[in-house]
Amino acid sequence: MIVGGGFSGIAMAIALKQMGISSFVLIEKGDDVGGTWREIDIPAAPAVCHRIYIRFPLRRIRFGTEMYSPQPEIWDYARRVTEKFQLRKHIRFSTAMAAARFEESSGTWLIETSDGATIRSRVLICGMGALSRPSLPTIPGIETFKGPSFHSQQWNHHVDLAGKNVAVIGTGASAIQIVPKIAQKVKSLQLFQRTPPWIIPRFDRSISSFEQHLFRWLPFTQRLNRWWIHRKLEIRVTGVYVKPALLLASEKLAQRHLSRQIVDKELRKRVTPDYRLGCKRVLLSDDYYPALTRPNVELVTDPIRAITSTGVVIENGIERNVDVLIFATVFHVTDNFLSYSIRGKDGVELSDAWRDKAEAYFGVTTTGFKNLFLLVGPNSGLGHNSIIFIIEAKANYILSAIQELRRSGVKSLNVRADVLRTFNDGIQAPLRKAIWGSGCRSWYLDHNGRNITIWPGYTWKYRQLTRRFNSADYEME
Repeated sequence: MIVGGGFSGIAMAIALKQMGISSFVLIEKGDDVGGTWREIDIPAAPAVCHRIYIRFPLRRIRFGTEMYSPQPEIWDYARRVTEKFQLRKHIRFSTAMAAARFEESSGTWLIETSDGATIRSRVLICGMGALSRPSLPTIPGIETFKGPSFHSQQWNHHVDLAGKNVAVIGTGASAIQIVPKIAQKVKSLQLFQRTPPWIIPRFDRSISSFEQHLFRWLPFTQRLNRWWIHRKLEIRVTGVYVKPALLLASEKLAQRHLSRQIVDKELRKRVTPDYRLGCKRVLLSDDYYPALTRPNVELVTDPIRAITSTGVVIENGIERNVDVLIFATVFHVTDNFLSYSIRGKDGVELSDAWRDKAEAYFGVTTTGFKNLFLLVGPNSGLGHNSIIFIIEAKANYILSAIQELRRSGVKSLNVRADVLRTFNDGIQAPLRKAIWGSGCRSWYLDHNGRNITIWPGYTWKYRQLTRRFNSADYEME
């Protein structure tokens, strides 16, 4: 069984279908596929990633019109891929995983779903995305606000922002998308910033009709384009792990971008990061800085003390009255799996096993949880390239493990504790020296300061390491 109908679950389902395996079910909590790209329904907001980032290779489906895809186009792409591979007959929509327990006697997982059903499956594949659960800030009084309030991922389309006094809390990727759009219609916008992000130009452009026809009629040119962009992005690994000084060129690009778009020296100083580029997520935008210079927009850098029924109280005790609160804050990334009841050997909860140290072999398997595979597990994310490459490599690795189970006749497989320990020690060493450990606070790090989010290296290296399933790394029963 696969849990999650986002890009991870879709990739896994495609891999199974292409291998001739059709005896699987995919459960999705929403009413359609798409995952994060279905849920993040921010009005008129562009994507913050290149369209190459979100495409499966070798899928002959229309390429699109812009280098950076808007959310509706990405969601539509996920639906068209689903139709192309006839996946809907395997999917149960509006069905979430309530709990899962491994039964030792039968070597199967018993999965309880939100609709009260129980599914027995030999293999459990979790494809819940890292950006699937919004995290609201812990601000005193947050529940007392009387006006409309919502997280940017759960946009309330019933709220008309025209002529309203709006507060946006957070200056991450979501804020970069929404601030330029809503600033044009609101009466006033107060943007509460804790830490300014590094922002570089998008270098966006339309895809010409010639390119669209070329990609459609000569599909290898689209794959070549994808390969070229992927290789250029891989170069960033050198700056992140080998010579961080190489990132200075990108910092200078970001600084020039800021200087050109914000003339006011005081405002420019307040939005200039005091940490190394790459320590937190680098964002792409051409219209965020100009939005901050609008007369109806105010950047607030004073810490928030509390939220009242009518507004936001800053550190000096002054209350700033607003009509609508929008939280452009982070997600449950490092603790995403801790909210699910997944019981492995001896009834141990995955949340307890990972309470102090989340770890998984290649981000896929973890000791004590037999026949459990993770598509977006610890240290699966990237700071330089597309996670789609990692997801597809994982899907192939999991498929190899399933084939081993079917071929050998063993009941279950469990990654050896010594193999997991050696692997985790090996990836944590370079991560401690990398740019993410240079001192800034980010969602890449867990509560102990360990980076459990990023894969420390090239994507091609990950694919090479996971190309074949090695049964010697596992205890086979």
